Amino acid sequence: MSEKMKTENLHLFYGEKEALKGIDISIGEKQIVSLIGPSGCGKSTFLRCLNRMNDLIKDCRIEGKIYYNGLDIYSPSSDTAKLRKNVGMVFQKPNPFPFSIFENIAYGPKTHGLRNKVKLQETVEKALSEAGLWDEVKDRLNSSAMGLSGGQMQRLCIARALAVEPDVLLLDEPTSALDPISTEKIEELLLTLKDRYTIVIVTHNMQQALRISDMTAFFLLGEMVEYGETTKMFYSPQDKRTEDYITGRFG
Repeated sequence: MSEKMKTENLHLFYGEKEALKGIDISIGEKQIVSLIGPSGCGKSTFLRCLNRMNDLIKDCRIEGKIYYNGLDIYSPSSDTAKLRKNVGMVFQKPNPFPFSIFENIAYGPKTHGLRNKVKLQETVEKALSEAGLWDEVKDRLNSSAMGLSGGQMQRLCIARALAVEPDVLLLDEPTSALDPISTEKIEELLLTLKDRYTIVIVTHNMQQALRISDMTAFFLLGEMVEYGETTKMFYSPQDKRTEDYITGRFG
C-alpha cells in the first residue's frame, strides 16, 4: 500500500492554545480513513490541515511536517491552489452555490481554465455520475441546486469536489445533517469512490466508521490516541481510552 499523505510531529496552535499535539499518521492510497473522537478533540482541525484550510484562520500556527505524495505541503514552493485542487473538501452542511446544478459542478473546472463547452458537459456528467446523482438530475441541470433535497445537495457537493479531478477527498461529517436513507447512499458512494480516491472522513457515527473505513484514528484532547485497522480497533483496541469511547463509556 503506497503512502498518499503523512504527518510528522504535527502541532497546531490557535494563539496560545495547542489544538493538535504531535500527530504522526500515514494515510495509504485508495483507503478510507475515519477520524473519530468526541467533539472538540481536534479531528476536524486535523482534517483541515491536510489541504491547508487552517491557513485562513487568524492566529493559527502549525509546527511539524505534512507530506502529500512525498512533498512537504508547507514548503515555500508549495502551490496552495494546486494542493486544494488535488485534496478536495466536503463540509458537514451541504453548501451548494446559488446557481444551477450544472454551474455548481462546472464552477471548479472553469476556475482552473476549462472553457470548451463539450469538455465541460462531459466533466459535469462524469462528476454527477461518480457521485451517484446523474440519473436523478440529468433532466434539470439548469434548475437551481437549492431545490435539491439535503442528501442530493451533499452528493452535489461531492460531485463538485470530484469535478476538478482530485486525488484525495476530505469529508467533515458529511452525513451528520442527513436522514438514514441519504446517509446510506453517501456511504455506498464512498465505498465505490475508494477505487479511485483516497478518502479521509471525520465522523461521530461509530457504526459508520466500522461500516466503511479501512483504517480509523481516535482523537482525544488534541492527541491521536490510537490508529490502526478499523476492525482491530473496534474489537480489540490497544488503549483503554479507545475502548471506553467505542463502548460508550464516555464522549
